[in-house]
Amino acid sequence: MKILITGATGLIGQEIVRQCLSQKIAVHYLTTNKKKLVSELNYKGFYWNPETKEIDLACFDGVTAIINLAGASISKRWTKSYKKIVLSSRVNTIRTLHHGLSKISSQTITSFVSASAIGIYPHSLAKFYDESETKVDDSFLGDVVESWENEIDSLNVFNFNLVKIRIGLVLSNDGGALVEMVKPIRMYVGAAFGHGKQWQSWIHISDLARIFIFSVKHSLHGVYNGVAPNPITNAKLIKEVASMLNRPLILPNIPQIAMQIVLGEMSYLLFASQRVSSKKIEEEGFVFQYQNITRALNEIFSNETKDKTTDHSDIKEYV
Repeated sequence: MKILITGATGLIGQEIVRQCLSQKIAVHYLTTNKKKLVSELNYKGFYWNPETKEIDLACFDGVTAIINLAGASISKRWTKSYKKIVLSSRVNTIRTLHHGLSKISSQTITSFVSASAIGIYPHSLAKFYDESETKVDDSFLGDVVESWENEIDSLNVFNFNLVKIRIGLVLSNDGGALVEMVKPIRMYVGAAFGHGKQWQSWIHISDLARIFIFSVKHSLHGVYNGVAPNPITNAKLIKEVASMLNRPLILPNIPQIAMQIVLGEMSYLLFASQRVSSKKIEEEGFVFQYQNITRALNEIFSNETKDKTTDHSDIKEYV
């Protein structure tokens, strides 16, 4: 098996690459930075430029599956110009892959698995969403994910299984969502956002990477939620992180207006509520290693929970 990965050097991509190589799955990856091109046993890079639809067609040689993770981070201020980058980086990625696939004479590809996001589901404190939901969140993020998925669907013209993984809040000790939570909690100024009742559908990065590889190995097709089985509220998540770090929560919840002043429209990410089901992927036979938040955070903060009375100054920051 050989998998072509876009976004391989990102947070999720690195974990997927690690798991692939540990399972003796060869990896080709695409990068826009020629300085990141390497050629090693079972790991080889190829250049592309989605803005111009340039792609090295050799990247497809012997590939049996494609995992698409490429897209500009949504964790930057949503200025008018950056919004365009967020959308175009996702749409142009798919268009460039579509262009490249249409140029190769023979295909060995049987699966195309693309990242998507649970941000497509409407904000709600009460609803429990599964993949059959057709309504789209009335927000910039909802619009982006809808356009992204529509572009992914254009790949249905090819003869391979097409999968969309709607990713939730990714928990990792190497970056991502924990950045916004850990820093203030470490400094004894941690607090829940708003009323704290908004649902956080989270997933441990190891399980998320396993879902992508599982989708390839089991020839899945369609939409699947990339979330753990037990969503929790923002207040509960902040409390659990503080407990793992042995830090008290002494401040009142952070008002939404305060975060809007600091982060602008991007503050929506902190207050949006999507309670999302993992039932469909579990019914395919996928078994989560981290089903509850305590176990997930315990693994992530394992180096710090060995002795909470010790000095934390030499502990790696989760940024």
